[in-house]
Amino acid sequence: MTARTTHLDAGVRSALQAVSAAAKRGFDDPGLAELVQIRASQINHCAFCLDMHLAIARKHGVSERQLDLLSAWEEAEEVFDGRERAALALTEAVTVLTEGFVPDEVYEEAARHFDGARLAHLLALITAINSWNRLMVGRRIPPGSTEW
Repeated sequence: MTARTTHLDAGVRSALQAVSAAAKRGFDDPGLAELVQIRASQINHCAFCLDMHLAIARKHGVSERQLDLLSAWEEAEEVFDGRERAALALTEAVTVLTEGFVPDEVYEEAARHFDGARLAHLLALITAINSWNRLMVGRRIPPGSTEW
């Protein structure tokens, strides 16, 4: 597959990079941040982002077992703790939005595991990766590409 276009306005790129970086800093859990970004990227079929975030997750010590079972996290209760499961459920709810909103029970479960600031940063992180996914998939940026 070749990219449809590699043109991306520098201001857009910088703004999204800044949002992503701020969200990760405020969330303050690098491994879980990568799991969230990988899960959204799986749902959105973004090979570029999957390739990037899988490598980063490994650098942050995320286990191969978690990476292997991430797409079936709901069935892998012994692999993901309650905090991780709440973040992944929120990721799916924000990414898919099939009901037009995030269900109260999903949000409330996440709020039980994350204080207000971390929850806000988690929502920003989910929003940022969804934006990146759509930019990369829409332009068909292949995995490993250095021109995007």
